[in-house]
Amino acid sequence: MLRVARTVGAATASAVAFALYARVAWPWFLLGWIGLIPWLAALDALRSRRGALAAGWLMSVAFSLGVFWWFIAAIAGYANAPWGVGLAVVLLTAPLLQPQFIVHALARHLAQRRGAARWHVAALAACAYVGAEWALPKLFADTLGHGFLAADHLRQAADAVGAAGLTFVLLLANEALLAAWRRRGSRAALTPLAGIALLTAGLWGYGALRLAQLADDAGTPLRAGIVQADLSHYDRLAAEIGTYDAVRLILEAHESLSAQLMAEARPDLLVWPETVYPTTFGAPKSADGAAFDEEIADAVRRFGVPLVFGSYDVEHGREYNAAFVLEPGDAPGANPTYRKAQLFPFTERVPAWLDHAAVRAALPWLGTWRPGRGDPVLPLRLADGRTLRIAPQICYDAVNPLLALGAARAGAELLVTLSNDSWFASGGGPRLHLVVSAFRSIETRLWQVRATNTGISAVVSPSGELRDQLGVGERGTIAATVVARPSPGSPMLAWGDWFGAAALLAAAALAAALFARRAAGAPAPTSQLTTAGGRW
Repeated sequence: MLRVARTVGAATASAVAFALYARVAWPWFLLGWIGLIPWLAALDALRSRRGALAAGWLMSVAFSLGVFWWFIAAIAGYANAPWGVGLAVVLLTAPLLQPQFIVHALARHLAQRRGAARWHVAALAACAYVGAEWALPKLFADTLGHGFLAADHLRQAADAVGAAGLTFVLLLANEALLAAWRRRGSRAALTPLAGIALLTAGLWGYGALRLAQLADDAGTPLRAGIVQADLSHYDRLAAEIGTYDAVRLILEAHESLSAQLMAEARPDLLVWPETVYPTTFGAPKSADGAAFDEEIADAVRRFGVPLVFGSYDVEHGREYNAAFVLEPGDAPGANPTYRKAQLFPFTERVPAWLDHAAVRAALPWLGTWRPGRGDPVLPLRLADGRTLRIAPQICYDAVNPLLALGAARAGAELLVTLSNDSWFASGGGPRLHLVVSAFRSIETRLWQVRATNTGISAVVSPSGELRDQLGVGERGTIAATVVARPSPGSPMLAWGDWFGAAALLAAAALAAALFARRAAGAPAPTSQLTTAGGRW
């Protein structure tokens, strides 16, 4: 029982550390480098595979509760269910939300029980962790490496190894510091410390080089205007005041803020959020819908600059969450359109095996949209005659690096992200989504403008710097100068999102080496875990 209590306490301590680390700010960023040490130390004391499995499951639960506590209320609010239902969902799905802890614990236990050297244990466990995140995609696409957004030099390595590669660095750092602590007072403690110091210095040097290159970056400056009206839950709004009045309220708010922005800053383009126009655009379902379509077109004519906004697209009776480009003088119905490719599970799409009338009757909030397969780059003609090539990303699209990388390869000059984060606006969800989205700019080295209904709207530079933010619950506008140009290139642009797959292959190779060592007649490990002290 004492060992169980210690494991629970260790998992809790690590989860609290990463709950603070998830703020993605100094000094909390430092906790990522030591946050796993309590849990790793507890793993070293376990002598059975069942114990390692239980410790991995426990860490997945503790981490989910510590870092994603806001998801409990989000589930309850979205499904109109009691808070306890949200808690039960998070507890039951924790191994699906964070499966890498279970894989990591089992891989680490395997290496220890087979008498591997400490460096072998650390490398196998870290590769298994990162490889599991790649092979078992997580709901929020989160990884520990996203916390590096708080470190301007260190985060630049994400254009080569992605956030997954930065996670790998954190895992090795925690292992190295644990080994040094156990060998404290001896010269042997210097070896792991020197290793992680050299690795960190290498990351810092790479970051300094990339930042210097970006400082000399040339391109065409333009002024982007972002509107955040702080209006949300359109379905509830329609139930309270009627559908027509709800749409009228939404459009008037965005038109008024846009007119004010045009008068004060005269941007080259305007950006409104995801599904800001909560019906089909260009294919009206009623006379009122046709009138609203024309109203939006008239507003763009008055503004004299193009508008990128979220609405619904329809084809053959199927509806899509879409981004539209509307230029002055355009009529609704033949506008460049991007259809959201990455739909959020259950709230926007439902697996075919679950899509039945009885299920929908019991869960009326299940989504009906279809995933888009359109061109990732849309042309947008500016008032001065220039044609800008934008890459729209709609909400959940921004968690997938492959979409932004594909758009950059296709010649995109600017990332334009439209999102609706209001359903989890009561906690850390909007901040997490912004952080994950910012990595798309680092990987592609493209500027990004991000418009949300209720926050956080922002501008992201190619170095990952967050600029001109509008926080959760704020109503206002942003006018920011960005640089439009094709991506100057990055290793990830050339190689793709490669690190996770490489880590999985490396984990398999390191595990195979352990089995080959035993087959060749290497001595079996003792019953005690000789790697608790470790040897590097």
